[in-house]
Amino acid sequence: MSERTLYEYAIVRVVPRVERDEFINVGVAFYCRKQRYAQVKIYIDEVKCRMLDPDIDLELITKHIDSFQRICVGDKGGGKLATLEQAERFRWLTAKRSTIIQCSVVHPGLCISAEDTHQELFEKLVL
Repeated sequence: MSERTLYEYAIVRVVPRVERDEFINVGVAFYCRKQRYAQVKIYIDEVKCRMLDPDIDLELITKHIDSFQRICVGDKGGGKLATLEQAERFRWLTAKRSTIIQCSVVHPGLCISAEDTHQELFEKLVL
């Protein structure tokens, strides 16, 4: 049997109108140092987003989410932040901020397969 290892995750949220503090879960950022896994899974439900703000700029949100994903996986298209070590990228992405794209607090857990656990969390918390 495989060994369980520590992982961390945060829920990625779209906050269409920051002043109202309403949000929609759109993804899960996941990091597991031991398995060298850092990924984010995203699904933007446009109908839900428009329910909170009919004038939401989904094109802008998609661009920000794309940058978020590039940074998370270390894609050079993500700029200087994407060149940081995995842990540094994850910490930067999940830092508290008051913008249209926010993350929940970081939660820890134990897993055997980072990829499988990431998918389970994504299905449970976003889809």
